[in-house]
Amino acid sequence: MMASSVEIDCFRVIPLSLPSIFPCQYGLSSNTLAFAQSASQLKVRLTCDGPRSLVRVPRERRFSVYRNCRILTAVSRAETNQVDEGEAKELSPEVDKGPNSGKMDNDLVSSEPQQKKGSQLKKRIVFGIGIGVCAGGVVLAGGWVFTVALAAAVFVGAREYFELVRSRGIAEGMTPPPRYVSRVCSVICTLMPIMTLYFGQIDVSVTSAAFVVAMALLLQRGNPRFAQLSSAIFGLFYCGYLPCFWVKLRCGLVVPALNTEIGTSWPILLGGRAHWTVGLVATLISISSIIAADTYAFLGGKTFGRTPLTNISPKKTWEGAIAGLGGCIATALVLSKILHWPTSILSAAAFGFLNFMGSLFGDLLESMIKRDAGVKDSGSLIPGHGGILDRLDSYVFTGALSYSFVKTFLPLYGV
Repeated sequence: MMASSVEIDCFRVIPLSLPSIFPCQYGLSSNTLAFAQSASQLKVRLTCDGPRSLVRVPRERRFSVYRNCRILTAVSRAETNQVDEGEAKELSPEVDKGPNSGKMDNDLVSSEPQQKKGSQLKKRIVFGIGIGVCAGGVVLAGGWVFTVALAAAVFVGAREYFELVRSRGIAEGMTPPPRYVSRVCSVICTLMPIMTLYFGQIDVSVTSAAFVVAMALLLQRGNPRFAQLSSAIFGLFYCGYLPCFWVKLRCGLVVPALNTEIGTSWPILLGGRAHWTVGLVATLISISSIIAADTYAFLGGKTFGRTPLTNISPKKTWEGAIAGLGGCIATALVLSKILHWPTSILSAAAFGFLNFMGSLFGDLLESMIKRDAGVKDSGSLIPGHGGILDRLDSYVFTGALSYSFVKTFLPLYGV
């Protein structure tokens, strides 16, 4: 016999289905159903009378059952005294527990995600402000301070990249490079910014690094695979070569920004007016534009977002991208007026547009890597933000684009 319904307290009837039936540990007759919270606590008996059966829970026991998150389940003892294992599933959570229980359930269920979300948002804000202040100081310092800080970020980002390559999602489709090769590539990527500052260029170091990695892969034991070479060389390009352009932008463009009024009042002990170079001004505008693009894209997408931008990142929308583009160009225009570089409005708008394109596609590229790897974040180094790549993905391509724009389209550095 099978129970057709369960009544909890004031004759509230709940239909039962076969997956909620499991063998009873008490030897009951075929016409009796029972529920036991434990061997020594609440027991409810039910005697079947025809096709309709009820389980009654005493009123004083109702909140005890609710507090312990127990679910009343009708149990039928069949003649064979067995039920298939497939039918002994988790108990159904849809149980009517009284007039106010639904509200209490919703409060308990919704409060935890809200508290967790609020805690994550607080962490993001606190650590975001801290990162911004530290990054601003490093950019202003320039020289070896800027280069060493960038090299440290490159090392962590390279480690995260090769961990993504070795993750289950990507490794199932291709052969990742050996772990020792990944570590060597991470070290090479770290040395690239330092060599760029010391030698003033990077072409020789990249070529040499690619040769070393290729020889290491070809001479390894077993059967070398092209996927190993391609992922390793792309890691050198993505994590090492591209970030070096920030060194060339910040430390390589040493022409003084003569029109910048801030430079005239800059303390002598901190470098004086000569400290305010075109490289410093261009770096400040580029980084500020990227931050504005990310902020306005987030706010615009959350408020007006309706049309998905790409399947790579479903949360990004065209509305958010347009808002980010407008915020990026506006920030570049405002800072160009404050810092008096570049002097042309058209050049400032083009510089902002280029920064937006670099930040957007850098973000999408990292999203594609994470999607293939099957992970949400590249790491967990920064609480509330994920890994280094999650924070710096928008900057990877932007440094190269900004440097190329200044050197190619502004031969007189925008004056």
